[in-house]
Amino acid sequence: MRIQLSEHFTYRKLLRFTLPSVIMMVCTSIYGVVDGVFVSNFVGSDAFAAVNLIMPFLMVLGAVGFMLGTGGSALVAYTLGADNEKRANEIFSLLIYVLIGLGAVFTIGGIAFLTPMSRLLGADDTMLPVCVSYGRIVLLGLIPYMLQNTFQSFLVTAERPQLGLYVTIAAGVTNIALDALFVAVLQWGAEGAALATILSQFVGGVIPLVYFLRPNSSKLRLGRTAFHGRALLKACANGSSEFMTNISMSVVNMLYNWQLMRLMGSGGVAVYGVIMYVNFIFIAIFLGYSMGSAPIVGYHYGAGNRAELRGLLRKSLCIITVMSVMLTAAALLLARPLSLIFMSKEPTLLPVTIRAFSIYSLSFLMVGYNIYASSFFTALNDGFISALISFARTLVFQVAAVTVLPVLWDIDGVWAAVVAAETLALLLSAACLVGKRKKYGYA
Repeated sequence: MRIQLSEHFTYRKLLRFTLPSVIMMVCTSIYGVVDGVFVSNFVGSDAFAAVNLIMPFLMVLGAVGFMLGTGGSALVAYTLGADNEKRANEIFSLLIYVLIGLGAVFTIGGIAFLTPMSRLLGADDTMLPVCVSYGRIVLLGLIPYMLQNTFQSFLVTAERPQLGLYVTIAAGVTNIALDALFVAVLQWGAEGAALATILSQFVGGVIPLVYFLRPNSSKLRLGRTAFHGRALLKACANGSSEFMTNISMSVVNMLYNWQLMRLMGSGGVAVYGVIMYVNFIFIAIFLGYSMGSAPIVGYHYGAGNRAELRGLLRKSLCIITVMSVMLTAAALLLARPLSLIFMSKEPTLLPVTIRAFSIYSLSFLMVGYNIYASSFFTALNDGFISALISFARTLVFQVAAVTVLPVLWDIDGVWAAVVAAETLALLLSAACLVGKRKKYGYA
């Protein structure tokens, strides 16, 4: 039986509703990691380092998809909760059309600045050709990548999280199969991995686009719209935290790579790439839960159901506590086997990777609360507080930590920087939740 946003959510129902989003985000992360596995094992550590060096720039260009998806879905869910389905569909349609237009502009601009950006990020003569060729291919799939990110949120708002899961699995299977063909069999190198990525993104972005363009049984459909300027700005403000998270993570990754190139050379960038790939999978669980529960919060806030808001927050914090303990324990226990997936052919880098991941794993105790707190305020249409948490967590605290701690602890300071940043962010998240409890009625 389909669960509707207007229902009362028990622990069981909340987990059932959010599970497809969790699985969807994990699958998305896994098939993103597949590129790294094939490149590191079949092309080499230098190519793997080059891919990870240019990846933050590519992620910056795609961040608008997260912003309009999360911010827009919160606004659309609120509008549906206020019983204005016509306006909700007009806002939904406007956001998708704007996204496609921006994607085209970013694709052209990204390709034009790819070479100077690669040099700015520290690519040497060996890494530069890989950065440019990989980046150009990936940028050709930027629009479907942005659509895929956006529709992940809107499919939950449309009460179709299962469809989002199926599309993500289809895209992931496509990426894995094509990576095996292009990289392992045909030996097309990093360019083959890039081609596999964009073809899978077409699957993930175009299928939901077709679904919403055709008549369907959900509450959302793409169609005619009007220019709702205030709604567009509100959606951007709501999603500014997710936008800042992606921008900040990319900027911080560039800083990490710079520090590691200074301390260890390309080997350090490769080690950090391994940690980031595994980190994507672990935090995807928190991201998926936050994304899946946000439309519920937005709907009940729009409907004025304060008691349900209180229950949702309490239950969510309990669920995240259990997740945090389990994931931290799993990360510590699996540090060696996970490192071996990428570094089996790099015996000198393997022990460094294991130690780095063991230190980094402690951040999983805090990161879930911070991700959920930011998402919770996005769902309440409080883009300022949501952005404040994300901006501080992913940029301010991390830049300070990765700048200062390596001076004190050398290379271990780089791995410990995220632990320090997430600890500071947890204090900020708690202060915001306590400070806003009366305003939004979840006290």
